[in-house]
Amino acid sequence: MKQAVNAPGLSEPGAPYSPAIVSGDFVFVSGQASVDLDTHKVLGADIVSQTEGAIRNLQRVLAAAGCSLDDVVRINAYLADINDFDLFSQTYCRLFAEPRPARTTIGAALTGILVEIDCIARLPSRDGQS
Repeated sequence: MKQAVNAPGLSEPGAPYSPAIVSGDFVFVSGQASVDLDTHKVLGADIVSQTEGAIRNLQRVLAAAGCSLDDVVRINAYLADINDFDLFSQTYCRLFAEPRPARTTIGAALTGILVEIDCIARLPSRDGQS
């Protein structure tokens, strides 16, 4: 059984998908960019600020599902310019604690944004076990 994540503060996407789906013990978060979730306007003009903004939006969606960045087990990151890899990685390392999630980073044809990030998180157990 799957359930869409809908919460106050999360706007409806501009395309036919859910911001996140909870299925079993996992939360599957759709790609997030550095955009204002209410106006859909891009925030930031460089890879560092857009990486920070995309991860901030991941946090908002994860919080609506009952998770945090600490619960993320898998990341896919898409860069408009693969030459931004080092700055992206430095910013990512600052925002994700050890042990960091498994991650794949690829160059991709993105329109109007520099980075998009999706993730899979495991819901915290209710009995304190992971």
